Amino acid sequence: MLSLVLPKGSLEKATVQLFDAADLTVRRTSDRDYRASIDDPRIDRVRVLRPQEIPTYLEQGLFDLGITGRDWITETDSDVVSLGELQYSKATANPVRVIMAVPNDAPWQKVSELPKGVRISTEFPAMTKRFLDKHGVEAKVVPSYGATEAKVPDIVDVIVDLTETGSSLRKNGLRILDTLLTSYTELVANRESYQDAEKRAAMEDIALLLQGAIRARGNVLLKLNVAQADLRAVLDIMPSMSSPTVTSLAGGDHNAVESVVAKRGVNTLIPALKAAGAHDILEIPISKIVD
Repeated sequence: MLSLVLPKGSLEKATVQLFDAADLTVRRTSDRDYRASIDDPRIDRVRVLRPQEIPTYLEQGLFDLGITGRDWITETDSDVVSLGELQYSKATANPVRVIMAVPNDAPWQKVSELPKGVRISTEFPAMTKRFLDKHGVEAKVVPSYGATEAKVPDIVDVIVDLTETGSSLRKNGLRILDTLLTSYTELVANRESYQDAEKRAAMEDIALLLQGAIRARGNVLLKLNVAQADLRAVLDIMPSMSSPTVTSLAGGDHNAVESVVAKRGVNTLIPALKAAGAHDILEIPISKIVD
């Protein structure tokens, strides 16, 4: 039913892991194979291509559905339908930013101070030119094909590049002058395909599974038993996404309690629950959380 295109490169590993967690495992003969498959009746064709190309291919109708970054959608000015942000990136769950950076010792403190003819290297020339026009800066924008931060100051004066943690900028003696765009990864669709009711339903199913897998990350299910006399003490320290589920056990003087909690902190939470009177405590991994 759906043709799907996934990003090659820096997002590839994180995307494949997400699809696996969503029970949409991507199968390829090797990491270099641009053709893939997913054992799901809603998906009949899968390709793995550079994220820079994906928005254009989707707009042209070569694929129904794909994953790319808001940065490349903006750069290519592609007319696609977003089914929502997928809050993951290559290293963290944080968004990436398209930033303008200059050497630490550069005299400029804001974009409008950049001199006429300043040389700027970037993988986002269209976005950069629109940004410079907005600030009234005349510059020479030089397309970059990688290692952009290494081109300052010998080749260019300024760069416009992606950053997720900022570590590469610091390593290369650069500071951020301004942010052009904050970009999450997005699930996006061809506009015509999205108007097809059957395809749209399939797209929304896939979006639900992916969002559920993302939401489950960093969480576990805790299940425990506790005597009625200790229930209040246990509930007082039991975190929950909404409220813990409490069920009376046969016999009437004990309860089963379960709650979704953050994985981080479980190492101190479980002993505290035990000390409050909980027993038979189970920690169970979660693959999806769907509202």
